[in-house]
Amino acid sequence: MKTYLECIPCFFKQGIESAKILGATKDQQKQIVDEIAKTIPCFPLDSSPPEMGKIVHDIIKKVLKADDPYKQLKQESNQIALSIYKKLKQKVINSEDKLLTGLHLSIAGNIIDYGANHNVHPEREVLKILDSKNTILNKRHFHYLAFKKRLEKADLILFIGDNAGEIVFDKILAEEIKNLYPAKKLVYAVRETPIINDITTEDALFVGMDETAQIISSGSDIPGTLLSRCNDEFLSLFHRADIIISKGQGNFETLADKNLSVPLFFLLTVKCPVVGDKLNAKIGDFILKPL
Repeated sequence: MKTYLECIPCFFKQGIESAKILGATKDQQKQIVDEIAKTIPCFPLDSSPPEMGKIVHDIIKKVLKADDPYKQLKQESNQIALSIYKKLKQKVINSEDKLLTGLHLSIAGNIIDYGANHNVHPEREVLKILDSKNTILNKRHFHYLAFKKRLEKADLILFIGDNAGEIVFDKILAEEIKNLYPAKKLVYAVRETPIINDITTEDALFVGMDETAQIISSGSDIPGTLLSRCNDEFLSLFHRADIIISKGQGNFETLADKNLSVPLFFLLTVKCPVVGDKLNAKIGDFILKPL
């Protein structure tokens, strides 16, 4: 997906809000905005938004002199999500369609932004989403039956992860997939290096994802999956997988419109009007859609 003019104000907003969350001084915030402003004229609109996102957050790292400024927030996000893991797991056990409930939980994890809102009540938000599952099924961009059919036939499953905290919800979905189909090989891909609050191998191991899936790095150093920046191991799996689950908006922005012939399903919550227009959906809509 290319970058639109409407994305440009969001790059500044992202820089300012991230700087505030990370405790930057007013002078540092101004320096970050000034540096972003210098890069905008040179950034090609045919590049994806996550590519500019990396530039923005590299500026933040430089100004704050921190290689992983979100490290503490990621740890807190993982701990918050793990604290309600057993209750959420029980929801799956008690549900009529465990796979569908696992998908709902994974989407719930995508909609909760721990970093931007320390007052979020994850359990309450999740229950709200689960209560709305019947309306989710009626939406034309939630292709559950097509997903389930493809999953049933798959031997190799590639799950591309997104954010810290959210990974615990992905773990529940991954566990349900393995419970239903124990013989299938499940691989969970993470980012190569820290970028914003995206997951790395450290996060995956911390929440125990390795107990259910093989953990690999995609090689990506941006908040998305740009194939030209991925490593050979990931690319081999990407092109051999029988089904690919692409989680979150950053992965959508880097994998959509690429004329790929792979069995990929996007799983995300729409968080911005540009992505909403691309999907013919509204902000807050839940997406389970084939490429």
